[in-house]
Amino acid sequence: MLFQSFELKNIHLKNRVVMPPMCMYSAKEDGKVTPFHIAHYQARAIGGVGLIIQESTSVLPDGRITTHDLGIWDDAHIPGLKQVASIIKEFGAVAGIQINHAGRKAKVDHPVGPSALGYGGDYKTPAEMTKKDIQDVVLAFQEAARRADQAGYDLLEIHGAHGYLIFQFLSPLSNKRTDEYKDGTRFLYEVVEAITKVWPKEKVLALRISAHEYIEGGVTPETISEAINRVKHLGLDLIDVSSGGNVLVKIPAYAGYQLELAKKVKALTGLPTIGGGLVTELELAEYAVSSKSCDLVYLGRVLLRDPYLVINKAKDFNIDITYPEQYIRGKKS
Repeated sequence: MLFQSFELKNIHLKNRVVMPPMCMYSAKEDGKVTPFHIAHYQARAIGGVGLIIQESTSVLPDGRITTHDLGIWDDAHIPGLKQVASIIKEFGAVAGIQINHAGRKAKVDHPVGPSALGYGGDYKTPAEMTKKDIQDVVLAFQEAARRADQAGYDLLEIHGAHGYLIFQFLSPLSNKRTDEYKDGTRFLYEVVEAITKVWPKEKVLALRISAHEYIEGGVTPETISEAINRVKHLGLDLIDVSSGGNVLVKIPAYAGYQLELAKKVKALTGLPTIGGGLVTELELAEYAVSSKSCDLVYLGRVLLRDPYLVINKAKDFNIDITYPEQYIRGKKS
């Protein structure tokens, strides 16, 4: 099944392999696309990946994970982003983009968060967001979605995982507010609602979530699925399932360790899911989709090591994949 196509709304994926967002920290301080980004994403598209989701792209300058993150907070970012989306699609993959605000995990001068609680380590303690701050960020997500559409992306992923701002609101470990935003789903709801006013209904809207925090009192697959169920009617189409990142805790990681989380979220929400977690072999990816643990599988680190993994391993599954004409002399028989 890994090499079978997948249809969702207006997108047609030629296979079930996804390159997930992975920060490259290669933008200049203005947040604009550089030649590296073009080469990086082009190589994975040539390599046969079905869906490429561009790295965390910040909706505000003060929401960047680092000052070298890509940005989407200004219309001046659109031309460069359009180049990335275009080159991905030119070589047969579907182009997605992840938009994000890092909250208390932003390495900037004045980070903000739902509460004045630091992440730890060398991260600064954030200022607790006012209601105006919250509304400004909601608007920034909406404007980012508008720009992503103008740049030509066919899938938009809201980053609600890994301890960044949306997840900080969702987790009781980082949200200690006493106002209406104590219910962390309210912030997520407002972000999704704002985005769906500008993001075309025929395009795919995805949400990345952390389905487990690995610590007592944190988010679980059941609680995150409850939050998803409260907002999915607004127009969510796909859930990208990850875990951890909000508190400093040792994660019991092993090959495919998040696949069971994806299976639970899929069952509890009824939405298609992307699963993964240290999946480095296509045989494990095949098991993930054929066992219906998830609908799509993300391969992260292994695609950094080998951008041509998919086209070179297809023969192991007796799949006669279309090889790039320019590289046909290198095709393994």
